[in-house]
Amino acid sequence: MSKNKVQHQHGYSLPDLFNNYGTETQCINALFKWKWPSGFVCPACSSTSYCSLKSRKLYQCNHCHHQTSVTTNTIFENSKLPLTIWFLSVHLITQSKIGVSALSLKRQVGVSYNTAWRIKQKIMQVMKERDDKRQLSGIVQIDDVYYGGELHGGKRGRGSENKTPFIAAVSTNGKGHPVYMNFNVVKGFRLSEVARWAKKHLAEGSVVVSDGLACFTAVTEAKCEHFSTVTGGGPESVTKEQFIWVNTMIGNVKNSITGTYHSINAKHLPRY
Repeated sequence: MSKNKVQHQHGYSLPDLFNNYGTETQCINALFKWKWPSGFVCPACSSTSYCSLKSRKLYQCNHCHHQTSVTTNTIFENSKLPLTIWFLSVHLITQSKIGVSALSLKRQVGVSYNTAWRIKQKIMQVMKERDDKRQLSGIVQIDDVYYGGELHGGKRGRGSENKTPFIAAVSTNGKGHPVYMNFNVVKGFRLSEVARWAKKHLAEGSVVVSDGLACFTAVTEAKCEHFSTVTGGGPESVTKEQFIWVNTMIGNVKNSITGTYHSINAKHLPRY
């Protein structure tokens, strides 16, 4: 059997991380280049002339004397933790296929549980915000998803008040390979709510494929084409070719959550 090219592609190892970002100076230099790729620019007056206040890790504009740092307006701002701990945490969280719990992060980077939890939430929040800004385009597979159900009683399945509703979406390229994904909480599966979601998360002209859930027709309000296939439910419904990537994503997300976390508060779910 031939090797899976995706699974065996060159990754970014811990030795790679420590070689590139193993010291505080390396981390600061990296942030400087990412923040000002063409050289320092004062955020107050746009001057490019500056001096370094090394004792305070600040950069001062020579024109207006405004002071700033490489961590200003980032998740690292006002943190007392070394940047090396932050960079290591980013690596561990983003490289794990099944997710990293706060307890596991605590053990691996050597901080308290509360600190590990805050680090994790901050990193996942900025990842979510970046994904939310990106509109999916091309051929987009979508499906309805529910998570939760810890409460007992009430309606089961679609419309359950015990579960949090999501729209799962995956964009694919011309070869049918997945490119980007979105996993967004919605207020319910109504025409108006799906239309609101589509206008925010889908690029005009996208071709959207879904199952027979009637509310998904509302994606046309975002100037997208829509095609539906009635799946009928059951095991066969998740193996249909036109939904293979969105079903794979849903399965991976659910396995990650159930395999790594004991429970997740509904208000934190969007980050996961």
